[in-house]
Amino acid sequence: MAIGANSPAFRIWVELVRGHRRIVDAVEASLKAEGLPPLEWYDVLLELERHGMPLRARDLELKLLLAQYNLSRLLDRMEGRGLIAREPDPDDRRSRLIRLSELGLATRKQMWPVYRRTIETMVGQTLSIQKAERLAKLLASLAATSEPRKQS
Repeated sequence: MAIGANSPAFRIWVELVRGHRRIVDAVEASLKAEGLPPLEWYDVLLELERHGMPLRARDLELKLLLAQYNLSRLLDRMEGRGLIAREPDPDDRRSRLIRLSELGLATRKQMWPVYRRTIETMVGQTLSIQKAERLAKLLASLAATSEPRKQS
């Protein structure tokens, strides 16, 4: 597939970025309106909850949905609010483990209904079930691509 300003690949890319931005912005606005932390905090809290035990920052970063360029600063803010705790790693003195606090778990549970409702509004009310299922399959095939195709 040739890439040019009018190519299908380029148009797909533009619409993916626009759609992502629009939905993420709506989720962020909904969380803020409810006095809740930002979306990136939700992802950290959810991954810590899913793992069920403390994680190293580098392991946590690999699991996150959102890009984390300044994960240590994000974790500093979350620790300051009491949502997580950092403790020494007994297996690696240079590393610290990140643990979900009870307040962090409660906050994640408080954020989910707002997050879910916004996704349902932005996506679920925009697409039919059939279109949503088709789009999910198409996006999954994009996500499964490990390397770009070589251009000849």
